[in-house]
Amino acid sequence: MSENIDLTQVAREDTIDTEASEGGATSELDRKINEHFAGAVVRKDLIKAVRGNAIVPSYVLEYLLGQYAASDDEATIQAGIDKVRDILAQHYVHRNESELVKSKIKERGRYRVIDKVSVTLNEKDDVYHASFANLGISSVVVDSATVNAHQKLLVGGVWCLCDVEYFHTEDNRVSPWVLGSLKPIQMSNFDYDGYLDARAKFTTDEWIDLLIQSIGFNPNKFGRRGKLLQLVRLIPFVERNYNLVELGPKGTGKSHIYSEFSPHGMLISGGEVTVPKLFVNNANGRLGLVGYWDVVAFDEFAGKKKRTDKALVDIMKNYMANKSFSRGVETLGAEASMVFVGNTSHTVPYMLKHSDLFDELPDSYHDPAYLDRLHFYIPGWEVDTIRSEMFSAGYGFVVDYIAEVLRSMRNLDYSDRYHKHFTLGSDISTRDRDGIHKTFSGLMKLLYPHDQATTAEVEEVLRFAIEGRKRVKDQILRIDATMAEVNFGYDSLGGGWSAVTTLEEDEYPTHYHRRRSTNPAGGTLAESDVQVVSAGPLSSLPAPAAGSLQAELFRGQRDFLDNQRGVSYEKLLMPYLRDATEIELHDPYIRMGHQGRNLVELLALIAAAKDPADEVAFNLFTVLDQDPEYQTKQLHMLNDIVQGAAQQGIKVNVAKDPGGHDRWIRTDTGWRINLGRGLDIFQKSDGGWLDFGTSRQEFRQVRAFGVTYIRGDE
Repeated sequence: MSENIDLTQVAREDTIDTEASEGGATSELDRKINEHFAGAVVRKDLIKAVRGNAIVPSYVLEYLLGQYAASDDEATIQAGIDKVRDILAQHYVHRNESELVKSKIKERGRYRVIDKVSVTLNEKDDVYHASFANLGISSVVVDSATVNAHQKLLVGGVWCLCDVEYFHTEDNRVSPWVLGSLKPIQMSNFDYDGYLDARAKFTTDEWIDLLIQSIGFNPNKFGRRGKLLQLVRLIPFVERNYNLVELGPKGTGKSHIYSEFSPHGMLISGGEVTVPKLFVNNANGRLGLVGYWDVVAFDEFAGKKKRTDKALVDIMKNYMANKSFSRGVETLGAEASMVFVGNTSHTVPYMLKHSDLFDELPDSYHDPAYLDRLHFYIPGWEVDTIRSEMFSAGYGFVVDYIAEVLRSMRNLDYSDRYHKHFTLGSDISTRDRDGIHKTFSGLMKLLYPHDQATTAEVEEVLRFAIEGRKRVKDQILRIDATMAEVNFGYDSLGGGWSAVTTLEEDEYPTHYHRRRSTNPAGGTLAESDVQVVSAGPLSSLPAPAAGSLQAELFRGQRDFLDNQRGVSYEKLLMPYLRDATEIELHDPYIRMGHQGRNLVELLALIAAAKDPADEVAFNLFTVLDQDPEYQTKQLHMLNDIVQGAAQQGIKVNVAKDPGGHDRWIRTDTGWRINLGRGLDIFQKSDGGWLDFGTSRQEFRQVRAFGVTYIRGDE
């Protein structure tokens, strides 16, 4: 028999701790990171400490921090910070101080600067000339050996440590500026085998958190699916010729990785793209960005009214499909991955109802032939707006180190790692299969470079890769009615078929599924002629309307995915709890403030659904926290909940759960509801009272969970 928990002695004046403790786990992970990657990691919050007003990419700052502050010793870190600050103060060139720096070079004869350097060929004099972006000088002679060793100087420019000299002559045609030395800010070597050996020392969850911290984010602020979406942004760095698109709301960090994360990526504005800049200049034969950079990302790519160059679109389509482009009669190949990021101005259901998820793209790119070249569509609407508390204070790889590791893995192919466990559906086309394979290979290299993934882990990556390609293909089907439908999924070699759906397909089945057809006059049918197909877990949830017969309620299992919205206790539980006079909840995790809030929200729904004159008995079986301090706070919280519920006609009795693990609900009307995560299904949110999710559960993102509905007579 369960033991009642006495709440009568709890002092009401004490406050409730509304936040779960996040200490310990992160510090333990940081200790482990420093143990196995000593010298290759840095504390990520140090970037803010040293940046000051220097407008310089994070990888430049981390390069310097990696030289002087790659340690877990506080004294060493502080000394390193001071050293880096001194270097930036002495050598980083601010544009408004360029004349002062020029004066130092002249007076001293030689001075070291940190600046972005680009090089052009002066055909008239047959010499290379360097230009310094912030220093504002040009026509600085560079020897051919330096240019040949660092060819990215010719395309886009590179951040460098340079010794600049001053030597004036009477010849006005000769620049007085002389380049004494040039060192691009990037690593020269690393131990790849050591990287693989160290990876084996981490669990999958620990490794994912390390990668998230390396990007600069706090992993505790993301669910599993949210972390994977962040890591997909890294695939272009580890996979050759990978075509990625991300469309979503503003402020979600879509372009951050491509501008700050790696010295091998180039971020350009979508409006600044030309054929000569991107591919080849036929006038002088000079290669464009794709010939020198691993990743070329197009920022602000969306915008229906943006003007586009039809010739550029055609060359881009050919390059994305065949990895090649033409220079006159000659065909050239390149390995640069292409990333397209842009903002959306409408919600997902609006786009699904009125057009498609590519609606924001310029007309020239809203073309099935172009879209079909995309390997993965990151649903940017699932990514939270970046807030200050989302940045990491833990340890992550020095960006330059991990950038070199990822670049070295571009030579590897992990696309066949699922073959001994699964096979793709037979009607998946070659182009769909290529997209799935490249995403799968990229994620496997990021997560399991040591080739030690379990069957379940391989399946998780495969499903994720299929979903990203399915999102692309399903939207193309809306645009081009002549394309054949594809049944996306896979067969398990030891089991049956598993279909894969996109998250928005499960959330908005009414708008997502539309019959593709053509009318007799040609063209697609109007929306009024479209047949709605209901599918996915949310479409089958019981309606919460009063008066529903208990026998008509759904029985069986429902599964929900990370980041899914539109889920609430009103839909999940209330149809089964209406008319019950006694309800029993077994949930061992009613300890922290947000878990108490979940319980209060359920009790409030029960109170609102019953007749005010009736009473409901609610028996809560839970487990007390073992830490005395947290147990006291837990008891205060439970006491407040009991007294508040009593005022609404709900008598809450709290007892110790004899099981202590399983989470389920039972009613006196004959229902049992097995809850995989109990009431704790929502992701943590720090949006405050102005966040819509604070007021309505439907607007919150959930964590992956399952729920099973069983009648007492079954």
